[in-house]
This record gives sequence, structure tokens and C-alpha cells, in this order.
Amino acid sequence: MKHIIGGDPPPASAQVKFVTVEEDSAGQRLDNFLIRELKGVPKTHVYRIIRSGEVRVNKGRAGADTRVAAGDVVRLPPVRVSDRIAEKLERPAPAREFPVLLEDEHLIAIDKPAGVAVHGGSGVSFGVIEQLRQARPGAKFLELVHRLDRETSGILLVAKKRSALTRLQDQFRERETGKTYLALVNGAWPASKKVIDLPLHKYLQDDGERRVKVVAKDDPDGMRSITLVKVARKLEGLTLLEVTIKTGRTHQIRVHLASQGHPIAGDDKYGDFEANRQLHKQGLKRMFLHAWRLQFDHPATSERVELIAPLPAELQKFADHAHAPSPPV
Repeated sequence: MKHIIGGDPPPASAQVKFVTVEEDSAGQRLDNFLIRELKGVPKTHVYRIIRSGEVRVNKGRAGADTRVAAGDVVRLPPVRVSDRIAEKLERPAPAREFPVLLEDEHLIAIDKPAGVAVHGGSGVSFGVIEQLRQARPGAKFLELVHRLDRETSGILLVAKKRSALTRLQDQFRERETGKTYLALVNGAWPASKKVIDLPLHKYLQDDGERRVKVVAKDDPDGMRSITLVKVARKLEGLTLLEVTIKTGRTHQIRVHLASQGHPIAGDDKYGDFEANRQLHKQGLKRMFLHAWRLQFDHPATSERVELIAPLPAELQKFADHAHAPSPPV
């Protein structure tokens, strides 16, 4: 973005700014454009200044769903951020590169390690995308195409152009991608159980933590969710599964597998906590869920791409030596 304003304002300054929309942001909704531009400003405040008419596009009022175009000049009213957020903005995420599976001028496919959030928020100061932007200060555009849970490892796509972002996200939304995970579950998964088609509902616990549960098919809050399951390997007291999701709901694989009585080994939200303790003693220090294979059409060439991220060494080692958890005493 080009900032047209005299002098360098202090970080939490309340000054009017004029921002010229560049090519990479063309077609974006005004609210999303502002949320990215006004880092640290709460979304509720962003919508408030749009409704009040304080935000102007080419000197005219605009709605949250207005699409900005290259060359548009957006007026940003004076806004302040809290001292805590201002301090955080002054101390950016540490620069970090991640293992690259594929990179060209349109996208980066990385092999995300477990324990790293994909973006900051919800108690996490920064994630993959913030660290990647710091590591590549010359990159004009870096945006997440999709998400992975913090404890899930594996393939994560990052777009390097807005055109790539929209084309890839369209494929995810229209279920044109192939997303297959490797999951180790407790117990012997029945080979005949190949499809889980159960609606999911996302809710908040009393402590504000996000959770997901299976609901009845006629539940108005339920979102249809489809998971395909194939037994990859039978172990003693455990089963390694290839899990392909046809819908991308929050915690879908974790909740669907647990609903069948076979939770993912090491899952601290939906798992068997006693079994997890035993597995931890045997060397499993994390949830055994890995985004293993991803298929999609390249956003520029339309060629079908298939990426594979091998199991991380710690999961491969555990699977090679896994045995049944000891029964509780």
C-alpha cells in the first residue's frame, strides 16, 4: 500500500491517512482491506467507522461489502490502538522460514511443524504467516489460503498474489481440492467404516475456548460434514488411517473420529485422556494428525498439482514402534 501523508506518525497516532489501493488488493472487500491495513484495531471498531461514514473511498461513503479497485484512494480516520497492542506492533514476530515443498511466483507450499499456529490471535501473538512476512520483507503479498490446527503438522498453502489466493480459495470452497491426512487413532478401526457424514456445530465453552460437537441431522445449527476414512496400517491397539475431508469444518477430523469411539492418539481436546497419558510415556508427545497429501489445480496454469509431506520423524518413529496403551490400574 502507498501511504500518502506527511511525516512519520508515531505508532499509536490518531491521524487521518490516505491509502492508495494497489493491484494486489484489487477486488478485496472494504472491511477485509481495512482489517489488514489497520493492524491492531478491533474488528468492531473497523465496522463502526465504516458505518459512520468516516471511511471514504474516492471521497465517497462506502459499505463494508464494497469491492476496492486498484487506484482507489481510501481515507482512514484517526484511530488509536491500546498501549499493549501498540507495543506488540512495535515488536514484530521473529522472522522464520519453513520447509518449502513447492514455490513459484504464485504460491508457497510449506510443511508446517506441529505446535505453531498459522496466524496470531486467540492468545497467540504470532503464527506462520506473520513470521514468514518478517522473513521476507520484500514480499508484496503473502496470505494464508487455508488453515491447519496449531497441533496439526503438514501441508499449508500461502498465496503470493491476490489472484492466486482467490482461485485457490475458490477450489477449497467448491471442494475441488483433495485433502488427505494421516491420523493414528485408538483401537481397531473397522475397515468397513469408510464414510462419516455427520453435521458439526461449533460453540464456545464457559471459559471461552472453541469446541465442536456432532449434532443431529435436523439440527438447524449443524453444518454438513463429510469425512472419508481408509485403513492404512493396523497396529497393536491402534490404527493408522488415511483421512480425506470433503468439507473443511473446524476440528472436523478430530471430532468425527472421536464420535466413532476412535479418537486421535494424543488429542488433548477430544481424545481419551488416560490413553494419552500412556501413549505419552511411550514417546508420543503430540497429537498424531498430519496433513499428508494435497491436490489442487495450479492457480495460473490449471495443471493438477499433488504435494506430499512425509510424516515428521517423531510420528514416523512412534508409528514404527507403537504398541497398545496399558490398561488403567
